[in-house]
Amino acid sequence: MSVAILDGPAVTKFVEDGDAFNKCVEEHFMVLDVDGDGVLSRSELQKEFDSMLLGSENGTQEEIANFYEIMFDKFDSDKNGSIDIEEYRSEMKEIMLAMAQGIGDSPIQVALEYNSFLMRAFEHDMGEKVEKG
Repeated sequence: MSVAILDGPAVTKFVEDGDAFNKCVEEHFMVLDVDGDGVLSRSELQKEFDSMLLGSENGTQEEIANFYEIMFDKFDSDKNGSIDIEEYRSEMKEIMLAMAQGIGDSPIQVALEYNSFLMRAFEHDMGEKVEKG
């Protein structure tokens, strides 16, 4: 885990850079797609959200299970019981843009997990600053 200074516009730029964002999405998707069938099952997507939850102190087992169901249904836009890469990309874009809006224009200090979407946004922002500097 690392600590960095990040602002909303940096996250937005990362999402809008199709090549960088799509590469990140594809890498995360491949890691989550444990069985390699090209789609995410409920249990595969749950791994993504397990890393975001700190444990059962965030709610009862029933509440956490309910959260997973809601999130899976949100990602599974065509309601076929699995999530393909385009569905995953679309929802991750929406989530990242919501985070950018929540962070706002003022830089904040954030703890970043290695290779997370926010870490990649920070690295993208630093790369742009190095190129300009």
